[in-house]
Amino acid sequence: MTLPTNLEHVENEETLKKLIDSGDPLMVCCGRMGPMCVPVYGVMEDLQKSGSYDHVRFRDMAFDSPEAAYIKRLPECSSFRGLPFTVYWQAGKVVKATSSIQNKAQVTEILDEQFGKKE
Repeated sequence: MTLPTNLEHVENEETLKKLIDSGDPLMVCCGRMGPMCVPVYGVMEDLQKSGSYDHVRFRDMAFDSPEAAYIKRLPECSSFRGLPFTVYWQAGKVVKATSSIQNKAQVTEILDEQFGKKE
């Protein structure tokens, strides 16, 4: 199951694990095509196009797919009740996780704090 976004999709757990294990900065938004998730996908698409975060891999993942269980099981997501679940990895470890709608300022604050801006 893929989402109709302009982001690259994580379609299975094996792909997600490879992305995490690469050690590269990674942002995965796990959600649906609903009012809380679509704005986050839009922010990610805009940031990806801007080139300011070329060192970050932006991906989406369908919340209702079986492989989303990997993200749902993360301790950092255990208390989440709102979609999307957005998880940030660096060097193979979760460095931040958020739930519910996020605007561009909130996302860029996390990216800058965790990964820095492209020089």
